[in-house]
Amino acid sequence: MESSRQKVLIQGFRGSYHEIAARSYFGDAIEVVPALTFDEIFRMLNVDGSLYGVVAIENTVSGSILPNYSLLNDSGVYISGEIKLRVSLNLLALPGQEPDDIAEVRSQALALSQCRDFFLKYPDIKLIESADTALSAKEISECGLRGAGVVGSSLAADLYGLEILAAGIESNKRNYTRFLVLDTASEPGSHDNAGMAGINKSSVVFRLPHRKGSLVEVLSLFSVGDCNLTTVQSAPLIGSEWEYLFYVDMTFEKYASYRKAVGKASSLCTEFKIIGEYREGDVFKG
Repeated sequence: MESSRQKVLIQGFRGSYHEIAARSYFGDAIEVVPALTFDEIFRMLNVDGSLYGVVAIENTVSGSILPNYSLLNDSGVYISGEIKLRVSLNLLALPGQEPDDIAEVRSQALALSQCRDFFLKYPDIKLIESADTALSAKEISECGLRGAGVVGSSLAADLYGLEILAAGIESNKRNYTRFLVLDTASEPGSHDNAGMAGINKSSVVFRLPHRKGSLVEVLSLFSVGDCNLTTVQSAPLIGSEWEYLFYVDMTFEKYASYRKAVGKASSLCTEFKIIGEYREGDVFKG
């Protein structure tokens, strides 16, 4: 009897870059479960412990997605993996058309803005913001809308029978999005032999006392512990004016040294939590 496929939650519709990230990490033998919002992903993960989720956290062009940091801190969900996706944006439309035949292009606002230079060559094309890029591709296909295009992925083109009229139209060719793999089972500190498991990255969140130099003191402890800080992100602490939570990602070679640094750093914080220990993500092309 064939075993059931692993279910992986993604934000958005089939054909999105979230789906590409999920398949890059887990392979094609998964069942992708679309969710309308990031909040819904976290809620469903807490309801069903067998699920995984894939959530964007940072883009090299537009920056960090701060609401997702808050969701990470407030939920009982852990980071168990990471994907770095080189985002290639394409102009998609029904087959048999050229870019000059397109009167309007629909896509998410961020995707449209990242293709500004391309659309300067086609000033007569009307750019229309939509809620979801993959959904726009689906609508154009199902409604047979000729003269309408979408900025989207090659996967969306394959799924919805669209043609790539122009590939790689993003202005910045170093456009990467970092995604996190989430679940409720990968509790930090549960690795008996972390080195053998390939774990070399950690994500922590902490709150500091109002004391001069407290942030520098904590971060320096990670440096002394041979940890390389890859992200330092602050976010307002809701309900406490002018107070912040700090989210830090770090890589390390020796798990024991990293854990020793964490122990020292946590003693200096009013709140401290490890939200993930995992292997640093590989880079894939989307």
